[in-house]
Amino acid sequence: MKALRFHAAKDLRIEQVDNPPSQPPAGQVLVRNRFVDICGTDLHEYAYGPIFIPKEPHPFTGAHGPQILGHEFGGVVEAIGEGVTSVAVGDRVSIQPLIMPRSGDYYADRGLFHLSTDLALAGLSWHSGGMAEYAVVNEYNVQQIPDEMADEEAALVEPTAVAVYACDRGGVTAGSSVLVTGAGPIGMLTLLAARAAGAAQLFISDINDARLAFAKSVLPDVITINPKRDNPGDVVRSLSEGKVGCDVAIECVGNEHALKACADAVRKQGVVVQTGLHPHENPLDWFQVTFKDIDIRGSWAYPTHYWPRVIRLIASGLLPAKQVVTKRITLDNAVTEGFDALLDPAGTNLKILIDLQK
Repeated sequence: MKALRFHAAKDLRIEQVDNPPSQPPAGQVLVRNRFVDICGTDLHEYAYGPIFIPKEPHPFTGAHGPQILGHEFGGVVEAIGEGVTSVAVGDRVSIQPLIMPRSGDYYADRGLFHLSTDLALAGLSWHSGGMAEYAVVNEYNVQQIPDEMADEEAALVEPTAVAVYACDRGGVTAGSSVLVTGAGPIGMLTLLAARAAGAAQLFISDINDARLAFAKSVLPDVITINPKRDNPGDVVRSLSEGKVGCDVAIECVGNEHALKACADAVRKQGVVVQTGLHPHENPLDWFQVTFKDIDIRGSWAYPTHYWPRVIRLIASGLLPAKQVVTKRITLDNAVTEGFDALLDPAGTNLKILIDLQK
């Protein structure tokens, strides 16, 4: 089968690799992949990796390079292994890519599978990934999608789950005022998740005016801020109730200036959620954190049990994740029209889908 594999930074190759066995092992599922997204994590691997892709065999899965990329994907069940009961051949599914011990691990025993110290991901540290014609995953990695959900939306469940969890960590609820820093794919999905949770006042900041314009086209009432021209905290305070700041600020960049903007813009006893991955240690004004009595919370991935909930949000139309897709391409041109296009500083693309049947 055809697959896109990571060999080294700036070295992705479309290669012919062996098909998975037509009869998957017990407890596993063979999926014919339909759509896969290019994630920011994939981009970082391409530009600077290996980061999450193991240089030595992964301690739990044994996987190592060259790695088939792609962890945001969906498809159709082709075959099931012995003991699989939750899906059947022909079911359309979304892939929950987190792979970890199911017991005997401190976090797994408490249902916190996403916090397992042996965590692996399909498409990063597992023998299969979404950027190939087929993938084999565990039964717990597949979730059937309803008829009203499009195939391409199945690939958007994973990044949407990240956004929904970030809003949950922030306590976003009906009537909340929320600032999102970063208008990239996760930032935009977080904005949509905040609105789906009932947030009444939304702000988004980014230094890219094209992305701010895109955010405005998706949610016309969002208040856009370019930190090159305006201080996000000043804008948020000037428009918030009592001029005190927003209830929740969610950092979706992995940038120290964005994190500082969140701490500045949130009101006293507000909540800052750190979702973007910072590449190094970043300073923060801890006097301000103490003086304002604010909470700062990390948000890592998502609990695996979120999948049915996020699917309902997307399928119902309450969270129109498909609106963040700006381009659809084929696997053959994924590097030039996908990865390279997303690394373009102009930032004219947001979320790019790879159609694996073209």
